[in-house]
Amino acid sequence: MLKTTILAVLFAFGASLANAADAPTDPQIAHIAYTAGQIDVTAADLAIKKSSNDEIVAFARQMAADHQAVNDQALALVTKLGVTPEDNATSQALSQAAADKLAELEKLDGTAFDKAYIDNEVAYHATVNGALSTLLIPSAQNAELKALLETGLTLFTEHQHHAEMVAANFH
Repeated sequence: MLKTTILAVLFAFGASLANAADAPTDPQIAHIAYTAGQIDVTAADLAIKKSSNDEIVAFARQMAADHQAVNDQALALVTKLGVTPEDNATSQALSQAAADKLAELEKLDGTAFDKAYIDNEVAYHATVNGALSTLLIPSAQNAELKALLETGLTLFTEHQHHAEMVAANFH
């Protein structure tokens, strides 16, 4: 059931990227990136609140801090550039999929929660990293936005590897 839900979230994210447009605009990219980061902050906050596993809590704290820092940099950049992030179908699909996943995670406790949370982190980072490398970075027109996305991709790839290492303890 859980893997089916993860696959559904990934499918919804992938489908929304395909439908958003072949090349999203910089304001759309800024909104997508910020939304993706905020989703992981929210999931991390839930893990910090619900988990009693030290490794999960430490991972979640790192996710919250790192994604909030990148989002703060993104907000500073769009303010500097005078760009208003533009809501779009991809951001909306991400938000809906995340709300569904959070509702599922909130029903779990203990090891079941920890496993579901970390498995979702692996899948979520893989999907977001794929979107960054294949769509968002290549589509970004502004050099500073592109550089911020590239920095994010490097960090989020590290997050994915870290999540995979933590997940290995639950399999």
